[in-house]
Amino acid sequence: MPVALATLAGILSGALASASVLQLVAGLGLGCLVQRRWRAALLAGLVLVVAVRVLSLIGGELAPGLSRQDVRLEVEVTAVSRQAGMARLDLRVADCRPLSEGLPSCEQLSRLRLSVYRGPTFEVGERWRLTARLRPPSGFANPGSFDYRGWLWREGFQATGYLRSAPGPRRLAAAPFSLHRLALARLAEADLEARPARWLAALTLGAERQLTRADWELLNATGTTHLVVISGLHIGLVATFALILSRGLARGLSPGHWRMAIWPWWSAGVAATGYALLAGLEAPALRALIMSLIGLWVASGRHAPGPWQAWWLALAIVVLLDPLAAWRPGLWLSFVAVALLILIWQGRARPRGVKGWCLALLRTQWLLAPVMAAAVLLAFGRLAPAAPLINLVAVPLVSSLMVPLGLAGWLLAWAPPLSAACWAGFAVLSEALAGLLEASAAIMPVHEPSASQRWPLALGLGLIGLVWALPGVDRRWRTLASALLCLGIVWPEEHRLPPERLWVRVHDVGQGQLVELRTAGYRLLVDTGPRFGSGFMPLETLWPPGQHVDDVLVSHGDRDHAGGLQALEKDHAVARYLAPAEADLPVRFRACHAGQAWRRDGVEFRLLWPPANLRGMSKNDRSCVLLVSVGSHRLLIPGDVGRRVERSFLRQLEGGIAVLVAGHHGSRTSSGPALVEALRPEIVVYSAALDGRFEHPAGSVVRRFRRVGSCQWNTAQDGALTLELGGSGPPRIAAARGSPRAPGPAMAWPRWRSGVGHDCLALESTPVTPALSVPLSTRAETP
Repeated sequence: MPVALATLAGILSGALASASVLQLVAGLGLGCLVQRRWRAALLAGLVLVVAVRVLSLIGGELAPGLSRQDVRLEVEVTAVSRQAGMARLDLRVADCRPLSEGLPSCEQLSRLRLSVYRGPTFEVGERWRLTARLRPPSGFANPGSFDYRGWLWREGFQATGYLRSAPGPRRLAAAPFSLHRLALARLAEADLEARPARWLAALTLGAERQLTRADWELLNATGTTHLVVISGLHIGLVATFALILSRGLARGLSPGHWRMAIWPWWSAGVAATGYALLAGLEAPALRALIMSLIGLWVASGRHAPGPWQAWWLALAIVVLLDPLAAWRPGLWLSFVAVALLILIWQGRARPRGVKGWCLALLRTQWLLAPVMAAAVLLAFGRLAPAAPLINLVAVPLVSSLMVPLGLAGWLLAWAPPLSAACWAGFAVLSEALAGLLEASAAIMPVHEPSASQRWPLALGLGLIGLVWALPGVDRRWRTLASALLCLGIVWPEEHRLPPERLWVRVHDVGQGQLVELRTAGYRLLVDTGPRFGSGFMPLETLWPPGQHVDDVLVSHGDRDHAGGLQALEKDHAVARYLAPAEADLPVRFRACHAGQAWRRDGVEFRLLWPPANLRGMSKNDRSCVLLVSVGSHRLLIPGDVGRRVERSFLRQLEGGIAVLVAGHHGSRTSSGPALVEALRPEIVVYSAALDGRFEHPAGSVVRRFRRVGSCQWNTAQDGALTLELGGSGPPRIAAARGSPRAPGPAMAWPRWRSGVGHDCLALESTPVTPALSVPLSTRAETP
């Protein structure tokens, strides 16, 4: 336990990157050395070593000065995932050099991801010399959605980018022999349907990338993801099979009553290690291998630690080998599950007979279900109601039949007819399991509670599981606690807006725009965000399927504003679409025009533009311009209109406004002097991409708003911005990301002034100069 806690303390110290914390630990370690407290000194040294390692991983990210610059790389391909029209490469860097003089060094890079849109075919294990344009790891920051930036960091990627065509890529060495790749090639030639082949690769070889998005959605919806990846279950099955076989041989070969009691355990450990190596020994397989080996040690009973000592030892080894694993939900899901199994089985009588073991396993599954559901809810924000029932069938089916059949097919690869028979049986079972999962997901679809409900719901589920799992708790207390929790006393209803209040969220969608507006009973989307070249639409990640939207106002038909329409139409229900009359959209819509107005829950919505006659106007100047009024606050969303159009509708506005979503993402073609001087907005929000090639917002626009005292926010820097308007006080705002000056979640401030000190960041994009470093942004001077 002390070693594990010291390792976790070192990880936390390194993540905080606080010199004072490290100095304090070093001082304590020196004090322990002086007093000859060797164990305490060693633990303090462990904290420092782990903290320095974490700091080196953090500091190894691409320098901001190399963002959007071309670099020359020598790399080894570690993974390839192919999508429609592109491939994504995971690379291990051997050498990195900027192509231009005067740029920072990139020698510290060790891992990166590249997108390849047009280029050669890459295979895992090959070594290449490439030219790439890189950027520091980044991702969208929207409340309750997937944190891609955090995932990149947890997986150790220090930069992302895309392949450049000149100088062209050159293969330096072919891929060396790999049993894993040979097995995948053999599987590709097998006479199997697509889904059984994918599941066989994932179950037996750890090839999770073979699974399609539809596979993952089905597994997530039924809470069975843990069954089709290399986990402690699969490695434990291999070790158990090897142990049973070895002990049988030992009994048959040993003379008299002498038993060779040691080597069967070693053979089981070797078999588990070999299987993990065959599966690629990536982080999940490594974690499962360590836990399985320590489990074998405990089960052997020869000078073995107790279950809890083994649990702490496994945790210490895993995080020592891979400090970034401490931020991966999979690590804590694994260790929480094992800890709960120890609690369930400790202090209870050993089952007897087949019936006793079946009842014990059934009890274990039921006790695991609520706690693991709570852990998954906190880690991934979803709840699979079908999981407890489905796992009662799926776990024995996969562990007792499918995995043994799949592994037997590999062991009998030397006899193709026998191997094919095993895999044919696997295919039948996998299709039956898939049908069962699809039926259960249709009856009990996955539930994604709102962010405010996750913690209370997870707490209730976890307490129910713990009350019944802890040995020695009186049954009456268990029943009472379960009844109270099931009644829902810890699950409050979601907060509803009162009348005459407006909730606004400018989502972080990169180079595009998506603004969500809500009143007590009305929901409006202004634009749908972009669709990227890979086909990805940020809108897909913002809400679970099945949302209802009253109105969608598409300001104009450009892909950065209307790109998410396909996902919106596919996954959600929309009552009405509004768009400029001549927009080319894949949905039926009503034409928007100046003068249209409607009122919902005391909030007035009015269109200021475009006129009925659109002749001679550019696509941007045809944008629908929306003005929302609630109490003393007004919100203006002008789309991408230019300065001439701004002057045209200004005569319809009298006085200032509270919030402006800057026109055309802060481009210099919009937000002209006339609009800025007339409206003098308290808050300006730019919907722009981090370090984007269009360099939004323009410096001249930022300075113009600063001169009139506007508080400026940018989704590129702050993530999604949430505002509440209405009432007598000023608007409230909260950012999904902490500001550069104050890490952590931003708070809603009660009053506004321009200046960095109040988190009102006046950030100007800097044009790219090939021979100079390019920072992420340049802060304007403080007033």
